[in-house]
Amino acid sequence: MLKAKAQQTKRGNQMPDESTNERKEQAMKQLESQRDAHTKKEGLSRGRRGLVIVNTGNGKGKTTAALGLMLRAHGRGLRVKLFQFIKHENAKFGEHRALETLGIPFAGLGDGFTWRSKDLDSSADMAAAGWEQAKAAILSGEHDLIVLDEFTYALTYGWVGWPEVQKTLDARDAGLHVVITGRGALPELTEYADTVTEMGMVKHAYAAGIGAQAGIEH
Repeated sequence: MLKAKAQQTKRGNQMPDESTNERKEQAMKQLESQRDAHTKKEGLSRGRRGLVIVNTGNGKGKTTAALGLMLRAHGRGLRVKLFQFIKHENAKFGEHRALETLGIPFAGLGDGFTWRSKDLDSSADMAAAGWEQAKAAILSGEHDLIVLDEFTYALTYGWVGWPEVQKTLDARDAGLHVVITGRGALPELTEYADTVTEMGMVKHAYAAGIGAQAGIEH
């Protein structure tokens, strides 16, 4: 009785403004229409089929989304691994600390921020060597999901050739998911991939003078 009365009081204290009421009314009509029109697509495959997923675009969240997918896969018992083509092997950002806690393997293959590199030839060599490690993992049959974080740059800069990457992806285990992140994904990659998300820049705190924060950017 007291609980019901408290709920009634709570509802009574809520006084939505006119624009909120209008938004709700329009949304309810749209949701009802969508619900009534929905039909399940026929011919959908069942079971796992390995996907190539690309997170690209100039907006924030490409690596973050890939890490979230890794967490979901790990929770389902999938064997996952992360290769980072920009971050160096001794990086200890938030994701590395979390992955260590969860026992998820990862490897830093780069030299930090490529655009600050004083030796681009070395950066290119590191990317090529990193790709050899990632390729071996892709072909090993020991993983269910592999993330190639910020790998688009190695492809765009010509440090790793797309034909070899495509050949490797073609030869992988049929159930292996591969996620590739980074700006400026090659057209060949986006054409090849099963799912491509382009994250657009709408607004970023950096433009307002707010710097990178631990736990948010790193």
